[in-house]
Amino acid sequence: MSQQEQEKSDKQKYDFRKVIEELQEYEGSGTQLVSIYIPEDRLISDVAAHITQEHSEASNIKSKQTRTAVQDALTSLKDRLKYYDVRPPENGMVMFSGAINSGGGQTDMITRVLESPPDPVESFRYHCDSAFLTEPLEHMLADKGLFGLIVLDRREANVGWLKGKRVEPVKSASSLVPGKQRKGGQSAQRFARLRLEAIDNFYQEVAEMANDLFVAKRHEIDGIIVGGPSPTKDEFLDGDYLHHELQDSVLGKFDVSYTDESGLYDLVDAAEDVLAETEVMKDKEQMNEFFKELHDGEKATYGFEQTRRNLIMGSVDRLLISEDLRDDVVTYECSNGHEEREVIDRRKNTPDHECSECGETVKGDDENREDVIEHLIDIAEQRGTETKFISTDFEKGEQLLTAFGGIAGILRYSTGV
Repeated sequence: MSQQEQEKSDKQKYDFRKVIEELQEYEGSGTQLVSIYIPEDRLISDVAAHITQEHSEASNIKSKQTRTAVQDALTSLKDRLKYYDVRPPENGMVMFSGAINSGGGQTDMITRVLESPPDPVESFRYHCDSAFLTEPLEHMLADKGLFGLIVLDRREANVGWLKGKRVEPVKSASSLVPGKQRKGGQSAQRFARLRLEAIDNFYQEVAEMANDLFVAKRHEIDGIIVGGPSPTKDEFLDGDYLHHELQDSVLGKFDVSYTDESGLYDLVDAAEDVLAETEVMKDKEQMNEFFKELHDGEKATYGFEQTRRNLIMGSVDRLLISEDLRDDVVTYECSNGHEEREVIDRRKNTPDHECSECGETVKGDDENREDVIEHLIDIAEQRGTETKFISTDFEKGEQLLTAFGGIAGILRYSTGV
C-alpha cells in the first residue's frame, strides 16, 4: 500500500470509528433501530424488496409507537437506496436508521449510511433491536496483525496477544518451583529431582495456557514470540512443551527482565526487528523520532495552535495525531476582526470566548465548530504533509495524548514556532 493509500485508509478508519462511537450512544425505546449490512454483489433492487417486505411485516407489531418507528426507519432507508444504481459501492455498505431517545420522552429520527468499509461486507444482514448493530464494523476496523506473546521465568508466566497496535494480557500463572537452597534433611539428589519435576510441571502449565489461547487461532496468527531470562525460555522451547503447530510458529526468543504483565510490553520492544513491519512498531518509530527532536533538535512541534501554525507555513513533514483524540475546534471572530480558536471536548457545549487581543466576549456558535482532526488534516493535505495516527497502547503514544494534547508534528525545518 502506498503512503497516499495508507493515509486515505487511516482517515477513512477514523471517520468510520467516529460514526460507530456516535451510533453506540443511541438507544431506542423498543426494538426500533434498524441496521442493514449489504455486500457488494447484492442487487439494490433485492435490498429494496427486502425492506418492503419488512415494512409490511412490521404492521403486525403490537406497540403502535414501535410499529410507527420501525416503518419510518424502513421508509427512510428505502429512500436512501434510490441514490444507488444496480449494486452497492465497492466492499458494500452499511445502513442505520431509527428513532433514538433524545430525553424527556422525545425521539429523533436519524439515518446513517457508511459506504465502502475497510473490509468487504461478507453477507446480507437485517437487524432490528434497541441498539444499532455495530460489531461487524468494529471488527473491520480492528488493527491487523496477530501475534502470540509468552513471557516466563521459573516463578511466573504471562500469556497474551499483540493485536495490531494493542498488547492484550490474557492469562497468568505462578510456579511452585522451590528455590535453589534445599531445606535441611533433604538429600541434594532428591531435592534436585523434586525441583526439576516442579520446573517441568510449571512449563507444562504455561504451555497449556498458551495452547488454550493460541491453537484455536493458529491459522490466523502471524507468529509467536517468547521472552524471559536464560535459560528459562530456552528450556521451555527446547523441551517441545508447546503444541507442535505453535512450535513451528515461534518467530524468536528474547531476553526480558520482567515476566509479569509489563513483561509482555517489554517483549514487544525487545522483538522490534521481528515486528518491524507491524503497526505498533511504526508508531513507536514516529514517537521516538518526535521525542529525539524535542530533546536534542529543533524540528518538533506540539499542541493545537503551534502545530496548526507550522502546518499553514508548510513546515510540517509528518502530523502526529492520537487515535484517542476526541475534540472539536471552535473558530471565533470578534467585531474588531481578531480571529482565534479554542479546542474543546466533543461532548461539551460550545462556550463563549474572550478575545485575547481586545477582551471582547464572542458568542459561541456551533456553525463555526468542527472536528479538530479534520480541521488539521485538511490543512495537512493542502501542504503535502503526511498524517500518522498514533496508538495510546504504549508509553510514548499515551504521552502524546495526555502531555501534548494528542497533536504533534515532526518538522521539515526549524521555524521557532
